[in-house]
Amino acid sequence: MWHLLERRELIRLARARAAGPPQAPRPLPRPGMPAGTDLLPQIKHIVVLMMENHSYDNYLGMLHGRGEGFPLDRDGKPGAVNHDMGGGAVRAFRLPATTQYRGVPSQSWHATHRQWAEGRCDGFVTSAQEVQAQAAAGVADGDADTAPEAAGIGMGYWSERDLPFYYGLARTFPVADHWFSSCLGPTFPNRRFLIAGTAHGLIDDSSYDLLDYPPAGTIFDMLTAHQISWANYYPVATEQPRWRHLARHKRKMARRRLMSFGRAHPRVTRGVRKDLQFTADVFPLGIGRYMKHVHSTDQFFADAADGTLPAFCIVDPDFQAFSEENPQDIRKGESFAAEVVNAVLNGAGWPHTLLIWVYDEHGGYYDHVPPPPAVPPDDVAGRSAIGNGGPLERLFRPVFPRLVRRKENLDVGPHRYDRYGFRVPAVIVSPYARPDYVSSVVFDHTSVLRLVEEKWNLPALTERDAAANMPLDALDFTGPAAFLTPPSLPKPSLEWGTW
Repeated sequence: MWHLLERRELIRLARARAAGPPQAPRPLPRPGMPAGTDLLPQIKHIVVLMMENHSYDNYLGMLHGRGEGFPLDRDGKPGAVNHDMGGGAVRAFRLPATTQYRGVPSQSWHATHRQWAEGRCDGFVTSAQEVQAQAAAGVADGDADTAPEAAGIGMGYWSERDLPFYYGLARTFPVADHWFSSCLGPTFPNRRFLIAGTAHGLIDDSSYDLLDYPPAGTIFDMLTAHQISWANYYPVATEQPRWRHLARHKRKMARRRLMSFGRAHPRVTRGVRKDLQFTADVFPLGIGRYMKHVHSTDQFFADAADGTLPAFCIVDPDFQAFSEENPQDIRKGESFAAEVVNAVLNGAGWPHTLLIWVYDEHGGYYDHVPPPPAVPPDDVAGRSAIGNGGPLERLFRPVFPRLVRRKENLDVGPHRYDRYGFRVPAVIVSPYARPDYVSSVVFDHTSVLRLVEEKWNLPALTERDAAANMPLDALDFTGPAAFLTPPSLPKPSLEWGTW
């Protein structure tokens, strides 16, 4: 039944695309071979574990002798400095606790562009102070912590003592020290790049703006069209029957539609929180595809153990407790990630698996490498319906000035996708991984798409993934797999389920 419903959904999407502007067909990686041909048979399972909201320097900046971390002074400490609004210097420092402040630092579109500061990377403290001032004045979304010491938190970092599993993972397998998020913005736009090669105009985390669909579709559409298996695993109560999961998904989509119709009204938009349960949810996912391809984390662990993982899958954490976004304790996220990685390492499918551990964006934390220019994915500009010149701004500014200011505080900035976001931690995990290897090739989240497209001879979705580099330099298929016997990795700071 779900197969037939999924097929109807794909036909409806195809008709909608056909009714829009014509799309020029994109070439296949191997034009002389049929689309769907497996060009990388050594790898049967590609697993993406995407966590949330930390920069490379914030997590791996103190990974000595491996990758481009913090530039260190003679005292062995990072020399990075940002200044606050009063001109005071805030030097990079090791954070004293693994819990985080609520709402600061910020990774909103505006805050991220201010932190980038035309490549100077000197706005991490002032952007936090701005968020705090807006929160105190009641013209900022959320409830950012206004404690004075929170303003400099973006210059903080954690070390191996805090994140032993992550440091062990990065010391063992190839670390990609120039993996950038896909745009200078928050979670939803960056996760859209991961599955579609474009944010399709989204610049914030407003759940009521998740009802559009990209002209070329998503990588999931393409995989389904060529009968290539895929899944999105996420934490869900497995003791509940599937019909309850289905009912919850239907209620959520209905709520988004209602919110979209009334999004200009303060009662609707005030207090709206980031509503994300699984990555595929950042574009509308029909009921048929939800029931066929969205599964529980428990199912992931079972599939990993049995060697029955799909050809491509995304594994999501619990975004409320284990994703590592503030104000969560980062040790909990590390414990979840360790369970996922170890399940893959010790599963029956390990000899033919590639896992990518990566973060959606930097979370407002400092990184010293300026994001380079990027190929724009398409002609779709960033949009903000209520503020910053949007179609409803003139109508609502006189009546609801605070509402308009809240949207402006989040979304002000150049509404283009012609630059990568900040660097994020990334490690390539596979039995074919090169030992003691650092990849300094420029990657972004569309590098995952390019890898999938290259493996199954599929056309690119947008100009961005067509131009992306693939992380294949970290793998060696010419000889025996170096990590066919899974290596032993350090335990995380917290054992899974011990709190």
